[in-house]
Amino acid sequence: MSVGESGHGGGPAAPVFAPDPVGLAHLEAILSGAYPLAGFMTAAEAASVAGHGRLPDGTPWPVPVTLAVPAGLADAARLVLTDPEGAPLAELTVSERWWSGPGGPGTEGSSGEESAGPGTPDPHGALDRRGPADGHGGPGHRLAGEVRFIRPSMYGSLRHLRRVPADVRARREAGGAPDRPLLAVVTGRPLHHRALHQIRAAADRIGGGRRAEVLVIIDAPFDGEGMAPAILAAEPLLPARTRFAVATLPPADPALPEDRADLLAAHVARSYGATHVLIDRDPDARSAPAPAGPPIPVLHPGDWRYDTGEELWLPAERVDPAHARTEPGDAEVEESLALGRELPAWFTPARVAAELARLRPARTRRGLTVFFTGLSGSGKSTVARGVSEAVRRSGRTVTLLDGDVVRRMLSSGLTFSRADRDLNIRRIGFVAAEITRHGGVAICAPIAPYAVTRAEVRAMVEDAGDFFLVHVATPLEVCEARDRKGLYAKARAGEIPEFTGVSDPYEEPTDADLVLHTEGRSVAESVAEAVAALRTGGWLPTDRP
Repeated sequence: MSVGESGHGGGPAAPVFAPDPVGLAHLEAILSGAYPLAGFMTAAEAASVAGHGRLPDGTPWPVPVTLAVPAGLADAARLVLTDPEGAPLAELTVSERWWSGPGGPGTEGSSGEESAGPGTPDPHGALDRRGPADGHGGPGHRLAGEVRFIRPSMYGSLRHLRRVPADVRARREAGGAPDRPLLAVVTGRPLHHRALHQIRAAADRIGGGRRAEVLVIIDAPFDGEGMAPAILAAEPLLPARTRFAVATLPPADPALPEDRADLLAAHVARSYGATHVLIDRDPDARSAPAPAGPPIPVLHPGDWRYDTGEELWLPAERVDPAHARTEPGDAEVEESLALGRELPAWFTPARVAAELARLRPARTRRGLTVFFTGLSGSGKSTVARGVSEAVRRSGRTVTLLDGDVVRRMLSSGLTFSRADRDLNIRRIGFVAAEITRHGGVAICAPIAPYAVTRAEVRAMVEDAGDFFLVHVATPLEVCEARDRKGLYAKARAGEIPEFTGVSDPYEEPTDADLVLHTEGRSVAESVAEAVAALRTGGWLPTDRP
């Protein structure tokens, strides 16, 4: 996210702002026509949608569409919205400024008039807004208002497939069969044999004697291809004249009812001209309830099994249990790929398997970030150096990003305020993600005391490869007793403000892949434990010391 100024639209220069990934996904959907909305929602609209699945005027809509901005832009009257590279996309005319979350200042219209604040019931009287009213992003400032298109976006992966819904509808009409049903398949997963059989069966069922046309809407991130290449690899096995389009849908918000993600997919599919929608899911995922009041029918093909006798995928009720095989879930597939195992032919087409093997190579060839976190004096830098040497001996390319070295070389000039410490960790995460993207191993050893910033780094890296979090869980009193730099003594004396563990908190990880207890152990023992975990996980070869 970035902030600047621009003179677009005439008059005084408007601030320039690059929305976060959720805001950018909403913005592109608004501008493309995938959402039937003119802009970002007000507090009342967001609260009504979150609570009831409809706007205050009664129009059904499943998810709040809001724009989170930093405090420095909360009073803006206009805002030029850009992509992450700074190219202007749209201008927002602010109609309302509001706060999402507990304890906030309430909402203000563009005139400064107070509107409903946190804890105030929404217009329908059912939603008590003591928590985030809009989902996604938690507490923070929001701006509402209409957006004016400036120029088409050139940012994002697979731009040639990011077709405007109106263009998809027009091409279909020009193709000569606009009255034939159109089945939209919304997926971010590869299409394995089970899904391909279900798609063909659904297209036949709704076609009324003629197979319905098929549009595959690929949900892919802006900054990477995701699983799109593996999805496209299945094209020869899909019905003839199947079309593809790429869109970026915001992630499902756990604060909203479970059916809202399916409802959003149905609304987006309808914008492309679909008459029915089928949503492909991980077979291990919990089944979401059938969405209430979808704009087009949402098809649920039910449970299917592979019949080893017939060598076909069929509805489960038609398969003898003695001959039934269940599709492996995404986690099992990922583990097979990570360990370099071939995916079975009964499960997925050879073209899809080959593309998956390219996208998700065995972990010994996959980029990795090993991220050590712990208090100052915990021993994380020493252990990280030992692990770095072991990784190098295994034959892998490794880069060590030690906290103190990064401070001197990458983050010189930053203070130790929370904002600057977070920025320092994000910089480390960015460099580590680029190393990971190119197949290397990045080993990082900052304190990284805040859970939210560590989560940002994990997400950043996992877009490029694998992330392994190590919590060096040395007790504070042990760290303070070591204190070879005298930092704790200075912090206790008040010479170092906001010192982690003394005057500022350390948020212990709850998502660590490995917890190292260094108290009473040698450095060699801690290094050996970390290296063994990496070798067991498949990131280091087993045939080297």
